[in-house]
Amino acid sequence: MSANKKRIILKLSGEALGFEKGQGINPSKVKEIAAEIKELYDLGGIQLSVVVGAGNIWRGRDAVDCGMERSSADYMGMLATILNALALQSALEGLGCDTRVMTSISIPAVAEPYIRRKALSDLEKDRILIFGGGNGIPFFSTDTTAALRSAELGADLILMAKNGVDGVYDSDPRVNKDAKKFTKLTHEEVLDKHLHVMDLTAATLCSENDIDIFVFDMNKKGNIARAVKDHSFGTIITNK
Repeated sequence: MSANKKRIILKLSGEALGFEKGQGINPSKVKEIAAEIKELYDLGGIQLSVVVGAGNIWRGRDAVDCGMERSSADYMGMLATILNALALQSALEGLGCDTRVMTSISIPAVAEPYIRRKALSDLEKDRILIFGGGNGIPFFSTDTTAALRSAELGADLILMAKNGVDGVYDSDPRVNKDAKKFTKLTHEEVLDKHLHVMDLTAATLCSENDIDIFVFDMNKKGNIARAVKDHSFGTIITNK
């Protein structure tokens, strides 16, 4: 890794790219988020990757509940993440950022396949990487993708950008007005308390590989860039 550069993975929900109800791809919202990502990138001293979800286009769990076979539903979700990745790439390049979209599912006419050594080379060249296609196999979430890519690429920190939730609580703050917010947690506490920061596989990967996670509300302008150094407005999860 380049001297003194911090390697970061930003995890975005698909809903963040959608219209008011979190559905579809809203070009204006994508541009807003791209500008926030550029602000983060322009701070300097970091190597940045983005993992994007698909909830604005397709929710595999809902399809399974309606009787669809799980593998098919998950593959459809993976394809939807690639649509989001391409939309984000276009917006970032419109702002002058050098980007690469890498996918776990081979679609060579659209994006590069994910290859770890190539990804590391792109990061060293200060390109922003956008990972689409999840892990390329069903039964895993894009949270797991963020944790896995962080472990593979030696990332120091995952920024979990939430849609309207400003950290980790002991219960759902949208349901329970008395929910308690945590400012700092250990990975062990997240697992022991069954806190729904990310799915169990992702949380375990982060714990075993000492990857810090910062959970914060991305809807306040400037929070994405601020999240790198200031952990006072969300929840930091660390073994340190």
